[in-house]
Parts: sequence; structure tokens; C-alpha cells
Amino acid sequence: MKRKSTGRSATTAKPSAFQSPMFNLLTMAIMGGVLILGIGIGIAFSSTTTLAPSNVASREFIDTKAPNPEICVQNGASAMVMDARLFVTLNPFNVYISQPSMRPGCVIRQNNWAILEQRKLITSDQVRDCKNRLNTFGFTGNLDSDKPDIRCIYQNEAAQNFFTAQPGAVGTPQETDRF
Repeated sequence: MKRKSTGRSATTAKPSAFQSPMFNLLTMAIMGGVLILGIGIGIAFSSTTTLAPSNVASREFIDTKAPNPEICVQNGASAMVMDARLFVTLNPFNVYISQPSMRPGCVIRQNNWAILEQRKLITSDQVRDCKNRLNTFGFTGNLDSDKPDIRCIYQNEAAQNFFTAQPGAVGTPQETDRF
């Protein structure tokens, strides 16, 4: 029995378009163009970002709005301070919270507390009490004014940045300074 020939030979089959070297070069050129276009669009969006008080979009903006920014950035870190009051009733059990207020503030590193002591804004007793509890000082308001609000504050070790835990996030940044 003879087999009927279909006219195609196994050695003369045409390569598919996906195996063509021209397709690979074309694909790479298109991908490169898309990458460059994406970078250009990203730069355009970031350079047109408005830094109005209603749009706190960067660390630099927060640094410039901190009280005594030159002291804060050199000796600590600028911060957003949120004040709110909690009210708890026991009979019946309910929890109420006041409208929070946000304002710029600063957290001072422990090794820079002398700046506050030299200005006679904190006493040696306050320094001792705060150091015994392994805390640090934070403040709002101008240090040169009559009444800056300076408090011994606790660093919450359990606090997490949930933005970096999202799928596709780059990773958790390494902490360089311990306050």
C-alpha cells in the first residue's frame, strides 16, 4: 500500500511567524518604545503634581511645613501629628471619638535632646523620665514661640506600613535611624 502524498514535506515546512527573527526584533522594539513612553508619562505626571495644602504628596512638602524645619530635619524627622480624643462610657459601653485635627510636627532623636534643654524647653526631670521609658520627644509649634507643645512620645515597634505589604510593592525600606 502506498500512502497518498499531501504535497508537504517535513523538511520544507515554513517556519511560523513566532519563530522568525524579525518578529523578535519587532517585539523588542515595541516593548522598548512602550517602556520609554511609560517613563515619559511618569515624569510628566510627577512634575505637574501640585503641592497644595490639600495635597500632601511628598516627604519634602512635609519637611518644609514642619515647625523649625532646619532643626527638625537635622536633628530628627518631620511628622504629621494627629490629635483626637476618645470618650468611653461604661454603662452602656460605647466608644466615641472627636474629630481629629492634623498639624505639622517633629520627632527629635534621643541624642539631640540637648537642643531642647539648651533652650530651657524641657527640664532634666522630664529628660530622665522620658529616657527611663525608652521614649523620645516630639513637638508641634515653633520652638521660638512662647508655648511650643513638647511631649514625651512612644515609638510603636508594632506599627507597620501596610502600603509596602501590598502585592507588587518594592519591599520594606530599611530603617536607618532609631529615635
